[in-house]
Amino acid sequence: MKRRHLIPLLIATLAVGVTAGFWWPHDDDFFTLKKNFDIFGQMYGELVTQYVDPIDATRLMRSGLDAMLADLDPYTVYFDEGQVTDARIQVESFRRSQYGSVGLGVEVQNGEPTVVAPHRRSSGFRQGVRPGDVLLKVNGQDVRDLSGTRIMELLDGPPNTTAEVELRREGEPEPLTFAIPRVLVDLESLSYAGFVDDDTSAGMGYIKLDQFGMQSHIEVTNAVREMVATESLQGLVLDLRDNLGGVLQSAVVISGLFLPKDSVMVSMRGRNRSASQVYRNENTPIAPDVPLVVLVSDLSASASEIVAGALQDYDRAIVLGDTTYGKGLVQVVRSLPYNTSLKLTTARYYTPTGRSIQSVDYGEQDGSAIAVADSLRRAFRTAGGRTVYDGYGIEPDVLVTASASSELETALRRRAAFFYYANHYAATHDTAPGAIDDAILRDFQQWLGAEAFTYETTAQQRLALLAGDLEAAGYTAALPDLDRLRTAIDDAKTRDFAQHADRLKALLREEIMARYLDPEAYLQDSFRHDPQMIRALDLLANERAYRRVLDS
Repeated sequence: MKRRHLIPLLIATLAVGVTAGFWWPHDDDFFTLKKNFDIFGQMYGELVTQYVDPIDATRLMRSGLDAMLADLDPYTVYFDEGQVTDARIQVESFRRSQYGSVGLGVEVQNGEPTVVAPHRRSSGFRQGVRPGDVLLKVNGQDVRDLSGTRIMELLDGPPNTTAEVELRREGEPEPLTFAIPRVLVDLESLSYAGFVDDDTSAGMGYIKLDQFGMQSHIEVTNAVREMVATESLQGLVLDLRDNLGGVLQSAVVISGLFLPKDSVMVSMRGRNRSASQVYRNENTPIAPDVPLVVLVSDLSASASEIVAGALQDYDRAIVLGDTTYGKGLVQVVRSLPYNTSLKLTTARYYTPTGRSIQSVDYGEQDGSAIAVADSLRRAFRTAGGRTVYDGYGIEPDVLVTASASSELETALRRRAAFFYYANHYAATHDTAPGAIDDAILRDFQQWLGAEAFTYETTAQQRLALLAGDLEAAGYTAALPDLDRLRTAIDDAKTRDFAQHADRLKALLREEIMARYLDPEAYLQDSFRHDPQMIRALDLLANERAYRRVLDS
């Protein structure tokens, strides 16, 4: 078939896709849609058939689609036939075998391979890779034009090997490089469920949920039921920190374990009636009265925010930690012709009081993302009359922020330095250390020196740019002053280990103890060094303090 004959076929196919969808536009919308579609189709046909040089019709169409989607939110993504096939192959491979993985979910967005969902317990997440990072190279190979499956083939591989990843991050002037260990894939979403083994926290339960998978609600339900059956459960910590979300139904069922039957858990409101829905608790709660604390972080998103928001709105739990991510947009996947598909945003999530948890506004449809202004945030009342606000994720009832990462810590994480030093330590010590003392920290510094570890601070990067600008402008007399600044920065860097010693020791302990303790013992050990967990257990142990938070 000649290319000219493809144009009317394409237009007819897309027109059928529009009219056979889930909604009929109003007359004015239909006229506008048809008018602009005719213009687009005619222009596309003229370009493909009449342009002076031959044009790749598929590539041109993909450019047009990507340009349209760039004006919307980053979660609305088109998948061509190759990407759909790649995704199916990837899922099938994941189901059939164990392999070494860096734990990064990658999608091609706006023509760029983008990290969309790093697993919270994965090595990639622990090294500092985050959603929105754009992959540039894997093991030295440029991946910007590769398919999703090919990129995952490069990222994943034999366990206990390393993937060298270079990526671009918004706000960073230069590409970032990470050394990410490949570890065996763990399909479970519940990493721990049981009682806190501590004399001072008798009767306190703890559940760590890393993601909301298809079976997560069953895992959590069974865990809560088992603890309640012991008749010794006095309080429960539900840890949703760094949980990026997942299956909505799991979030609804998990919220319902603690709330009355028929309570509204979450609602979706969209432009069209088919996208709007109210989800209620269909089950009798298992633990309706057990004191509850929900731990959240700035990377708790989507389904995590649905659970935290529902429990907060009914004053059923204390939400503790950092303000959550603020991802309150609903996506569905629509099949398109020729084995392609479109993942598009169709609605927003709202908590039982009617709060939107979305913290970024994409409503201008010009590609811009604007944080919801404080003046536009609305106040709502919880069941007990407390004031809560929308437009900024879920704000905790008790703010206990995680320690901010220094530039030294960030650089060490990117190089997987804590991970590999822990391997070195375990290989040279038969038993775990009683404590991470100054001697171990000095040994860590010496090991870094042997590994030729270096890093560049933001101040050094900006100073280098300033030096270039001054030299280009002929202001060479100012360069000696910059040399003094360089010396001052170098001196400050040499003091970083002493300044951040406590934090570095904590991170070293986290990795080193993982080499000596089984997962359960390791987690129990971590409770004694986790400020947010310590505060949660204190609140659960003090009924008056617990009620004071929920009654304020």
